[in-house]
Amino acid sequence: MAVKHIPTDVVHQEKKGGTTGCGIDTTRNNDQWIDSQQKVTCDKNGCKD
Repeated sequence: MAVKHIPTDVVHQEKKGGTTGCGIDTTRNNDQWIDSQQKVTCDKNGCKD
């Protein structure tokens, strides 16, 4: 599953526990995150394939 950060328009890989693959806590400011079916656009380690 992917999650999109609305303010930056970046799509991240989502991991269990409310974090992204690159370590961002999606539970902080959770109103800025939405589930997404889009391709991951984050190029940081953990998110990129």
